[in-house]
Amino acid sequence: MEAPTWNIESSLSQFPVEAGSLIPLLQRMQENAGYISADSVQRIAEYLKLTESQVYGVASFYAQFRFTPPARHSLSVCLGTACHVRGGERLMAALQRDLDTVPGRSTSDGRFDLNRVACLGCCALSPVVKIDRDIYSNMTNMKLKRILNGYK
Repeated sequence: MEAPTWNIESSLSQFPVEAGSLIPLLQRMQENAGYISADSVQRIAEYLKLTESQVYGVASFYAQFRFTPPARHSLSVCLGTACHVRGGERLMAALQRDLDTVPGRSTSDGRFDLNRVACLGCCALSPVVKIDRDIYSNMTNMKLKRILNGYK
């Protein structure tokens, strides 16, 4: 699904035609559409008089940018030291198996984006999983399965 044309055009006109506008434009596109579409890359390249490869090169360098539409829910597994020691890696492995995806990708049904995070700042409650804005602590595989069933 491509970002709406009106959104792209109205965003482009708010930035000067210079290389320094590239990252702010990418941020604006992702903010509006949830990701950087192929159409957005093409329009940004044309507007800034860059090649599409240059735009992709910059966008792919930064982890903040994504090139696929986001899933309905963002699922992050904390893999900081405390969470790792208390089972974070096992949770991640189970999720990859059960959801049939890998970190950085969405499930085939578009329900979840699976992400690895270095720390969620809840070390005393480890292992911790974050779904959208909700934090779930002292997580086990069974608890996580029950919680995931509540997200449609």
